[in-house]
Amino acid sequence: MHRKPVLLVIAHGSRDPRHATTVQALVRRVRALRPDVRVETGFLDFNIPSVRGVLESLAAEGVREVVALPLLLTRAFHAKADIPAVLRDAPPRLRVRQAEVLGPSPLLVSALERRLYEAGLTPGDKASTGVVLASAGSTDPEAIAVIADIAREWWRTGWCAVRPAFASAALPRTEDAVRELRALGCEKVAVAPYVLAPGFLPDRIARGAAEADVLAEVLGPAPEVARLLIDRYETARRPALAALGA
Repeated sequence: MHRKPVLLVIAHGSRDPRHATTVQALVRRVRALRPDVRVETGFLDFNIPSVRGVLESLAAEGVREVVALPLLLTRAFHAKADIPAVLRDAPPRLRVRQAEVLGPSPLLVSALERRLYEAGLTPGDKASTGVVLASAGSTDPEAIAVIADIAREWWRTGWCAVRPAFASAALPRTEDAVRELRALGCEKVAVAPYVLAPGFLPDRIARGAAEADVLAEVLGPAPEVARLLIDRYETARRPALAALGA
């Protein structure tokens, strides 16, 4: 039997201690779902262990295969540049596959709805509630377009309206989207942070939600997010399984 590749979850990192705490909670849920897979965590910045440090430790232990999974919701700069650069510097004895970023995915939409219902909405509120899909923001046009597409598709599931908003780098801001939904006549306005962990930009989203009726929590260790990490891991390791005839 071939040993499964190690799953290395790559998080951005933050000076805010809530960030690392939330990432570790998510990783614990993944481990509980897949006890047959070794799961490690590495950070690009601010927190330890670093991605490079984890890769070096794994190689020193004799690990040969790693699936590196970016804990990111869109394919922006970190997924396209930062993470590939770090992985290229991995010890040569390691075979490292970079998995796809988490979004877009129906599982993330399910997690967003879970958080809204946990914050007090019910499925019966959908038709009268406008939702602000509030993301961190990016200068990457592809990432911005993906957020707009998610908002459009989510609206088709029955919400009064869904508008994208961004905490940085793009417009509109959360507070402007909240006001737009009020002007549209939505009875309630809810803000759904499309972010994985607390930090500076999620706090900005929260401030922008001051005039909303409902503010959901970040996605964090939602069960749907943990399942999505496993899905991305399995997809990334399939080429290796095919090569082995598995």
